[in-house]
Formats: sequence, C-alpha cells, structure tokens
Amino acid sequence: MSVKSEDVEKFLDRNQEFAKRYFEKKLKPGTVASVMGVPESKVDLDSFEKVCQVEEGVIFYELIKDMQENVNMEKVMFKILKRLSALIHADQCSLFMYRQRNGIAELATRLFNVNASSKLEDCVVPPDSEIVFPLDIGIVGHVAQTKKNVNVKDVKENSYFSPFVDELTEYTTHNILASPIMNGKDVVAVIMAVNKNNGPYFTDEDEDLFLKYLKVGTLNLKIYHLSYLHNCETRKGQLLLWSANKVFEELTDIERQFHKALYTVRAYLNCDRYSVGLLDMTKEKEFFDVWPVLMGEQPPYTGPVTPDGRICNIMNAPAEEMFKFQHEALDDSGWTIKNVLSLPIVNKKEEIVGVATFYNRKDGKPFDEQDEQLMEALTQFLGWSALNTDTYDKMNKLENRKDIAQDMVLYHVRCRDDEIQDILKTREYFDKEPRDCEEDELWQILKKELPGKNKFEIYEFRFSDFDCTELELVMCGIQMYYEVGVVKKFQVPQETGQLKRYYTDLEVMAMITAGFLHDIDHRGTNNLYQVKSQNPLAKLHGSSILERHHLEFGKFLLGDETLNIFQNLNRRQVEHVIHLIDIAIIATDLALYFKAMMMTACDLSAITKPWEVQSKVALSVAAEFWEQGDLERTVLQQQPIPMMDRNKAAELPKLQCGFIDFVCTFVYKEFSRFHKAIQPMYDGIQNNRKEWKALQEAYEAKLKEAEEAAKAKAEEEAAKKGLAKDIT
Repeated sequence: MSVKSEDVEKFLDRNQEFAKRYFEKKLKPGTVASVMGVPESKVDLDSFEKVCQVEEGVIFYELIKDMQENVNMEKVMFKILKRLSALIHADQCSLFMYRQRNGIAELATRLFNVNASSKLEDCVVPPDSEIVFPLDIGIVGHVAQTKKNVNVKDVKENSYFSPFVDELTEYTTHNILASPIMNGKDVVAVIMAVNKNNGPYFTDEDEDLFLKYLKVGTLNLKIYHLSYLHNCETRKGQLLLWSANKVFEELTDIERQFHKALYTVRAYLNCDRYSVGLLDMTKEKEFFDVWPVLMGEQPPYTGPVTPDGRICNIMNAPAEEMFKFQHEALDDSGWTIKNVLSLPIVNKKEEIVGVATFYNRKDGKPFDEQDEQLMEALTQFLGWSALNTDTYDKMNKLENRKDIAQDMVLYHVRCRDDEIQDILKTREYFDKEPRDCEEDELWQILKKELPGKNKFEIYEFRFSDFDCTELELVMCGIQMYYEVGVVKKFQVPQETGQLKRYYTDLEVMAMITAGFLHDIDHRGTNNLYQVKSQNPLAKLHGSSILERHHLEFGKFLLGDETLNIFQNLNRRQVEHVIHLIDIAIIATDLALYFKAMMMTACDLSAITKPWEVQSKVALSVAAEFWEQGDLERTVLQQQPIPMMDRNKAAELPKLQCGFIDFVCTFVYKEFSRFHKAIQPMYDGIQNNRKEWKALQEAYEAKLKEAEEAAKAKAEEEAAKKGLAKDIT
C-alpha cells in the first residue's frame, strides 16, 4: 500500500515528538546534501538547531502561560514531566509531594508513571491510592533528606534503593534521575525519572536538560506551595477571629461556647465533618456539626488521641484497628470515614478537657502539617477559653458563698426581736410587734425609754462611756439622732436595726453614721499587720486596709432592708450621704491626716478627755498594741516597733507625749482658732500632755538614778579589784 505525502505530513504534525526524535537521529549533513543536491560542505546544521531552540521557546511560553492562567498545579507539572520524558528518553517520570503528619516527614505520589503518550487523568494519583515514602526509605527519600540531585546508573549498586514500589507495580527499575524541588531551605517535592529508553543510563546531558526544565517546574511548585500556605494562614486568621468572637459571646457554659465557635468557623475547617467530646468529672458531653458521626453500637468515640495527648493524624482510617466497625456507610448519605485528625483540647493548667476530631479533608487528601497547625491553634484557643467558663462558674460559686456568709453575719449582727424589746417595749405597752405599730406609738415609747441628753452628758467634752452598759450606749446613740432632729425631717424609721440611727441634714447624718461605722468589725491590729500577715483584707484593699473594710462592712449593713436608715431619702440624697460617709471613714486613716480633719478630731477625741478618762483609754489602746506586738514576735517572728513592744511598756508616757505633739496638737489648735467652743478640747490635750510629761520625767529620773547607781557600783567593784591587785 502506497503512502501519500499528505498522509505523512499529517502524521508528523500530529506526532511532533516522534518527528523530532526521528529527525534528530536521521538528519545528518550527508543526508541533507543528497536531498538538497548541494555539496556536503555547504550544509549548515546550525539553522536546524535554531529551529529547535525556537520550538523549545514556544514550549516554555506555553508552560508559563499555563502557570499564569491555570491554578491546577498537577496540569502544569504533567506537561513538564511529559516533555521531559520525551527529551531525555525516560520510560517514566513521577512527582512526589513532601508533607508531614504526626510530626513525621514523608513523600507521597501526586503524578505517577508520566511518559510521552500519557494522559493527565491516568497519572494523577487519587488520595486513597497514594504511595507514601518515609524519608528513610528509597532513593526518593534520600534525595529529600540530602536535598541533592542524584543520577543512579544502576539501582542494584545503590544501597538506598527500595524495591517495594517495583513489587507493588510489577515494574523493574534499572536507573534513576531525581532532583528535589526547594523553597528556600524547605523541600517542597521530589521529581524522578526512571529507566533510560535509548541507553544504559541517564547521561550528564540528560541531567542538564532535566534540571533546566525543572527550573520552570520549581517556579510552578513554589507558586503552588506559597499559595497553599497563604490560604492556610488566611483560614487560620479567620478561624481564630471568629472563634474569639463567639467564645466571648458565651461565658456561662463550655458546651455552648465550643459549639458556637466551631459551628461558626466550620467553613474554614477544610473537613467534611467534626465532633467534639468534652470530658467532665461526672459525665461525658458530646456534640457534633450538622451531620453527627454515628458509630453504631460502638462505645461513644472521643477520638484517637494518644495517651499523652499528642495529635493523631490517620491517613487511611479503614485500615486502622479502631475503625473495623465501618463495614458500610455510616449514614444514609453514603458517607464513610477516610482520614482522621484528632487533637486534645488542653486548658491553661495543661489538663485535657476534651477531644476534637475532624474527618475527611474536603479535597480527599490526608490531613497534613498545615491542617495540624490550624486545628491545633483552634483547639488551643478553645482550651484556653475554657478558663472563661471556669472563672464564671467559680465566680458564681464565690458569689453564692459570699451571700451565705453575709446572711450568717447579718444573723449575728442584726438585733433579735427580744433585744429590740429592751428599747422598743411594744409588747409591754401595746401588746404587738414594732412593725405593727404606728410611728407616733413608737415615739411615745422612745421618749420614756431614752436616757436624755443630760443623764450621761453625751454632749459634754468630758463624756465617758466607761460607766455605760452596751444597751445604754445604744440608747445614747439613738438619743443623738433625736437631738439633731433628723427623725422627723427625713422620716427615718423608728426601728431600723441594732443602733437605731436618726438624722437631721445630710452632712450631720453622714458624720454621725460614719462615727458609728468607722471602727466596726475592728481586728485589734493595724494596717501594717494586715500586710505582714498576708491577711485577705490586705489583698482586697491596697491602701487604708482596715478603714476600707469598716466602710464596706458598714455599707453592707446599710444595704439590708431592715437596717437601711436611708430608705426614705431620694436617690440623689442617698448617693450624697454615701459619698460623705466614704470620705469620712477613709479619713480616719492617719496616713490621710488632712483629708477630713473633723473626722480626725472626733476619732482622736479621747486624748482630750479628763485625765482620769484619758489615762484609762491610753492604757486600753496600749494593751491592744502590745497584743499585736506579741503576735508579731511569736507568729511573724519579727521584732515589733517600740510602741507595740510589751517589754518597753515603761516608755508609754514618752510615746504619748510624742503622739500628742506630732499628731493631735495641730488638729485641736487649728479647730480652737476657728471655734471657741472647741477650746476645752485643746485645753484638755494640753493638760493631758503635762500629766504624761510628768510621768515621763519621773520615769527618766528613775532611769537616770538607776544608771548612776549601776555606774557607781561598777566603779566601786573596779576600785576593789585594783586594791586587791596592789596588795598582791
């Protein structure tokens, strides 16, 4: 059968690779000379090489164009490998992608057995058919480890060669040409050519041509790799932002918190389904996405996390022992588990609070290192955010305990009904409880029972409570409110608690109330001791520790409905009174000496009392100081200051003089200048100073006398020793 030239031309056009190989083999100067009818010396094959260069340029242009227009890395790399296979006469070329799972690096086939006549769909390896090389197996693993090109002329003589792929594919490998694809110092992939068709091995020229084409392949794989990393980082950023948004929306329950966060970010998870198992001391909680992962009759699955809480990345789930239950699809949609990524959810205390498991990557490939990092960032964030719900739960419990403690305190602080009858004798007078009486009826009782202002001289500077019982002191306090006329003006209830507080205007009301509250629940020690002993009060209040405690405790009592003497004031009046009470009580801290000197004058007024009263008060206060000094010495193992030292009790007069001179005198001197009525207080303090000074001088005289006697005795003994020495 004759072949027409048109048919040959069409065949060559359709099979350009064959035509090129044919003409490379047959196109010699002698052949061209005979065909062209010219001498052989006139034939110049450079023109043919230029034609080949133009052809190569067109091929490179097409590849670059594909890289620009096509995001499919496999398609571009397939064209490069197909061209390489023809140029270096390789029987097969393959692309192995580098990845990490469970912290272990490996290479997986992406394009396999590419040759000049291959089709793309036949060479792309589906995820469930991958051939995976650990880096310590095979020549391809060795290339990834060393990051160097290799040209193995005979695999039988190479110790790195592993025949397991040949056995798997029933193929025989004779020689290999392989090169790593690098992105900086990181391996991205390995490309390998197998078996030279027209020679015993790949030559140096083949290797040069191989590396030249791989420069384009490297560029393509770098673009693909960087694009993938960018996509992962973008997803990670969106995932964490949305997680943070949802986590802080829900602070009351960890289950709802995690569910909101995961349901919101499910689009960024790159998996078909997920499940989360939360560990609880009393029960196991589980929740899933839209499609729960049903495990049949198996026990509840919390994810294949290793006992020490490491990440577990399973590439082929059906082959694992724990997934043997999966004989068929897990639901009506036909869905099955193919690969699994499971991570522990760890809180701030490094305790596992749950397990998050992600099933089947969306593109069908196994979960890789980037997926692990993304999911780990999510689970770490969720684990740390568990602190919010834990803190909220602890706060609720503490709030409940505080309420219980406050109820207990109120139970012991609030007057009992029988104690109220000691003052408001409603049962005796009207045979009913105080709450059932009218205000006028209560006032009639109080007028009869209150002691009056003259009985105990409560408005005299010489007033002393040493001769009063506790009940009489309470009555004196109530009498003070009636004397200033606040009961009718502000409609203060007749029965409002243990102290029966009644006021006139807001400032007087605040001052009197602050006076009653300024030392309530005192601990018998000063602020410095609270700090040294690490008392919880010192941690709660940074400065003016006890003063702030008195203030808060007073507000707590006033907050009780049965003790609230401000209940008939309007809101603005209440706020103003509370503000004044704040200032007044905090000002009793001597560190804030000039902040509210009226309160300082009231607080230190015992120093102005008659000597008989003031000396008793000073001894009582000194006894408290000495008790604190004993605690500092025995409990804190510290030497107390002289004022607190029981061993220096004889120095009390000197300390009192210093206290009067440097703390008290200025206050009462200034007040006496502005108000003549305060002069008796200033006179009282001066008189008391004289008394203390006299005691100080007497003590110092005795001390000096004792020192002189001791000195004389020492001199006498020394003289006796000197005389005895002279005699001998």
